[in-house]
Amino acid sequence: YGVQMTRTVIQSDDIASGAVDSGLASVQTFTSSGTWTRPTGITKVMVEVQGAGGGGGGVKNGGTSQGGGGGGYARKFIDVSSISTATITVGSGGTAGYGSGQGGTGGDSVWNDGTNVVTGGGSLGGANPPNGGHVNAPLNNGGSHSGGDWGIDGGRTNGNSAYNREGGGSFLSPTNHSGMRADDVTPGRSFGQGGCGTHRVSTTGSSGSGFQGVVIVTEYK
Repeated sequence: YGVQMTRTVIQSDDIASGAVDSGLASVQTFTSSGTWTRPTGITKVMVEVQGAGGGGGGVKNGGTSQGGGGGGYARKFIDVSSISTATITVGSGGTAGYGSGQGGTGGDSVWNDGTNVVTGGGSLGGANPPNGGHVNAPLNNGGSHSGGDWGIDGGRTNGNSAYNREGGGSFLSPTNHSGMRADDVTPGRSFGQGGCGTHRVSTTGSSGSGFQGVVIVTEYK
């Protein structure tokens, strides 16, 4: 994606409600791993950490595979008066499974300032079926979360059906609990969403990859 982070500075004429006067100053959005550095005057931050989605399972000689789960999400309000930097990890989306391969696991996204560690867990990839069959596997739960004031696990995916091959949704991409529907090789489309499984009549093929995570830091004076 080629962008480590973006920073938006909130100006007083941008918000008619006067939010700047109440403390809201800027937002940094990390779409790849890097380092957060506390801007001058910032004393508190709201950290949102979204893990990556898992990839869908592959299919060999026909059948229907399972989609990847959605990534977990965590949110925490942190006093950064004595914190100057934090290490940001942004999880990569799980790779698409091919043939008899299971979908790849999505990576964890993490804020780590040496005192607070906030994690949105990446999800497992989807299962692949036996040759020419359908997935005979339990529901594939999404990624977990830890270290936040509040969080939610990623959306699960279905199993045991020729028709349930959806990729799991995430808090930042809540396309129903089980994510998006697809007839074939559809990847995750937004932060933390799992890739869909695939259906093949008699051929071997791949599924959809999971979508990466993100870390959003809202900064207050």
